[in-house]
Amino acid sequence: MIHPEWLVVERGEAPVLASIPHAGTEIPEGIRRNMVSPALSLRDTDWWLEYLYDFLRDLGVTIVRTKVSRTVADMNRDPSGISLYPGRATTELCPTTTFDGVPLYKPGWEPSQDEIEQRCSTYFRPYHEALEGEVARLSALHKRVVIYDCHSIRSVIPRLFSGELPHISIGTNDGLSCSPALSALVAATFSSSRYTCVTDERFKGGWITRQYGKPEQGIHAIQLELACRTYMAETDKLEPAPYSEARAREIRTYLKLALVRIIDWGQS
Repeated sequence: MIHPEWLVVERGEAPVLASIPHAGTEIPEGIRRNMVSPALSLRDTDWWLEYLYDFLRDLGVTIVRTKVSRTVADMNRDPSGISLYPGRATTELCPTTTFDGVPLYKPGWEPSQDEIEQRCSTYFRPYHEALEGEVARLSALHKRVVIYDCHSIRSVIPRLFSGELPHISIGTNDGLSCSPALSALVAATFSSSRYTCVTDERFKGGWITRQYGKPEQGIHAIQLELACRTYMAETDKLEPAPYSEARAREIRTYLKLALVRIIDWGQS
């Protein structure tokens, strides 16, 4: 199958599919010119995950990721518009503000309902068609398939949560999206590290985790959210610090170990 240029699909044979829906930085010019600024439009990017997880292909993990920014279309939101966290601040399928509540668009240039539907057709649906296709392919090869949804977020965002986030937040939709044995295995990987790790607290998994996780059918979905300070320097500037292999090396060791254990679990 030929995918659009912005949609990257790298096939592996291991029983794991890594989804990276928020690391893209491309914004079509027709959308960009209606926004306040390029830097602000990328404020909530999951920075550098394609580098942080560049070992995935060596492990035989299938990768589905988008080069398009989440401000164009957020692949991890319920397309019906239902909030993943009712009563809490969040952003939409086509965000109009940053996580801090700062408007992304010039006044009067926010996307209309027709434009939102167009972006959904152009970006959201093809991404999920790719996910569904790869899950089906891997399910034909393995009795268990794990969707590992890769995310990161600024450590402190007062509008969304109080205080500082743990280094690692595992999301399983309160245990509904994957086997308890899988989430326990992932959490145990970080138990001997210096990193704080929680499960199903502030982040319970987004729409991808909740939509695809069907443990009773052999499809297990788990989200791993990294606080950005875990692997990169955080500043108050809109522009991110460059990726640093030296800074990321320690957490990469644990992330790779977690993926190896997930693969072994999927093959058992």
